[in-house]
Amino acid sequence: MKTLPTRAVTAAGITAATLFAGAGVASAHVGVVAPGAAQGGYSVLTFRVPTESETAGTTAVTVTLPGLKSARTEPMPGWTATVTKDPASGLATSVTWTADPGVAVGPGQFQQFLLSAGPLPEQDTVSFPAVQTYSDGQVVAWDQATTGDDEPEKPAPTLTLTAGSDGDAHGTETTATTDTTATSEDATDNTARWLGGIGLVLGALGAALGLGAFAKGRRS
Repeated sequence: MKTLPTRAVTAAGITAATLFAGAGVASAHVGVVAPGAAQGGYSVLTFRVPTESETAGTTAVTVTLPGLKSARTEPMPGWTATVTKDPASGLATSVTWTADPGVAVGPGQFQQFLLSAGPLPEQDTVSFPAVQTYSDGQVVAWDQATTGDDEPEKPAPTLTLTAGSDGDAHGTETTATTDTTATSEDATDNTARWLGGIGLVLGALGAALGLGAFAKGRRS
C-alpha cells in the first residue's frame, strides 16, 4: 500500500485551495478535488466545506466513501476524524470530521478536509455524498446526482478520474522485481569474471611449470 508523506499532503492541500479559489466561493457547495487522481490509484482527496448559514457554524461533516481499502485523515487542530469500516470486508465506507466544543466553521467561512485514500474505483467518475451539520442542529445532505448540464440544488461532491494503469497500483512491486533481476545479473557477471581470471592465472602457472621441467630435462 502506498503512503503519502506530510509534504505531499501539504502540497496537495495548497493545490486544492488554488483550484477551489479559481472556481470561486459563489457556488457555496460542498466539493472535492484531487489533481491527477486515477482509476485504481491512490490520491489525496480534498473536501471543501463552506458554511451557508448566516447564523450558525459547521460543526460536523460526514462523507460517504465507495468502499476503500485505505482511508487516512490529516490531523487538524480542533477537529476529530473518525473512519468507519465495514465489519465484513474491512473497507472504509465513510469518514466523519467533528469539531471540538467551541470550534466551528463560521458564517462566511469554509474549511478543507484532507483524506489520503485508495485504490479509487475503476470508473470515470466517483461521488462522495456528504452530510453537513450546523451548530443550531440543522442538517444538510449533499447527495443529489448531477445529470447533464443541470446542477441540482444539493449536488453530491463528484470527482472525475483519469484512466489508470498497472503502474498506479503495482509500481512498487514492478520496481522491486527489476532491481532484483539487475542485481542477480550483476552477481552472475562478476562471478564469471572471477572464474575467468582464476583460469588465466592457473594456465600461466601450468605453462611456467612445464617450461621449467623441459629445461631441467635438457640439462640432464
